[in-house]
Amino acid sequence: MFLVPLGLTLQAETRDEALAEAARRSAVVVGALAVTTEPDAVRQAITSTGGDPADQPVVHGLDTGGTPRAGAQDVARAGEGGPVVVDVPGGVVRLEPARAGDQILVVEVFVAGSALSAGSTGTWLMLAALAAGLVVASVVVVDRIAARAVRSTRGLVEAALAVGGGDLGVRVEPSGPRELAEAGYAFNRMADRLVASRTDERELVADLSHRLRTPLTVLRLDADALDSDDTSVGSFSDAELDRRRTIRRIRQAIVTLEGEIDVLINTARKTVQQETEPDLCDVSEVVRDRMVFWAALAGDQNRPHRITGAQLRIPVAVPRAEFAAALDAVLGNVFRYTPQGTAFEVAVSRRDGYVAVRVDDAGPGIADPDKALRRGTSGRGSTGLGLDIARRVAQQAGGSVSLDRARLGGASVVMLLADAEATPRQVNRFGLVGRLARERDQAGRRWPRQRRGEG
Repeated sequence: MFLVPLGLTLQAETRDEALAEAARRSAVVVGALAVTTEPDAVRQAITSTGGDPADQPVVHGLDTGGTPRAGAQDVARAGEGGPVVVDVPGGVVRLEPARAGDQILVVEVFVAGSALSAGSTGTWLMLAALAAGLVVASVVVVDRIAARAVRSTRGLVEAALAVGGGDLGVRVEPSGPRELAEAGYAFNRMADRLVASRTDERELVADLSHRLRTPLTVLRLDADALDSDDTSVGSFSDAELDRRRTIRRIRQAIVTLEGEIDVLINTARKTVQQETEPDLCDVSEVVRDRMVFWAALAGDQNRPHRITGAQLRIPVAVPRAEFAAALDAVLGNVFRYTPQGTAFEVAVSRRDGYVAVRVDDAGPGIADPDKALRRGTSGRGSTGLGLDIARRVAQQAGGSVSLDRARLGGASVVMLLADAEATPRQVNRFGLVGRLARERDQAGRRWPRQRRGEG
């Protein structure tokens, strides 16, 4: 510790000051001896040096009084070699030679031990107090630094546990020592990469699921073109029974696979939307994107098709993934329940604060539209899942779904969505727009309760 050398230095300075004072007194006596060796005159010079009368300088070789403390050997050494300092009981003596005529006299000045260490006790006490203060300050500073490090470490641990529990939105505020701050930045980068990686993975799953729909629809159409799988009426050979049962298993497997793909798409898209997607999407962009997908299958089945009104940006308050799933469900019904070669059309229009997405086909149409819109029922032997998805998405956007006879002669499915850029205005409570406004209000009161119940 630097305080010990400092204390020793101060103590040495005190000793040097005491010896300097002894040298001054000795010089006064040496000067007097250079002028005269008369004992009385030398005694007057000794008295003029001041100090304690008991510790007056002594002149060896001249009777000036006083009590000498140095030994004869030390006196002789000083007379031959110059001034020396010799330890004696009670302190030290300084011996300095003085020439008086033909003889060499030695002047002895005694310095008491108390003079050599004068003030050293206070110095050491001061240094001890300073050392204690430094220790206390060091403890406080180290405690503050340790507290910051502990807080930073605890934040990293809690964030790591949260990420391990599935919450990838957790981030830390880098703080504390440099190493911990760098660890905080590294943790945030890792969490960002995990989010991006999981999002890419789920997007890939959803996209692959969408791509599977094309060959799956072809399989369903080919399976529908096969002979009947009914084995309850008539008499059949063993080979015919096996063939019909095989056809039944193929159709059942296709239905099961379709259901699994629907669940996979909806789950993956919903999760991705909740984590990364905003609450708005461009209807025109989604329609164009999904029609690129369905146009490939339409070409394989020789289905004439066209898109109208999907040139300009039209935002609606629905996540892109959910609107894409609803549009795929409606278009999938066209391919599923109309013969190959049947024409269809997708039209987008914008009016009176609403966006209408209409899917028309030239098929046989829907005999009971109200029943087809109810969840879990359909007039075509399916579960009704497609139209139910479209209805749910439309209600989420403040609109509705309706069925009618298409201009092409078949079914017309219209998804009506609230225009996100429309200026709010007071609407007439009568007519189509008024009815839609009332339905939107009712859906807004009903759906929040259902969502709370689902959560």
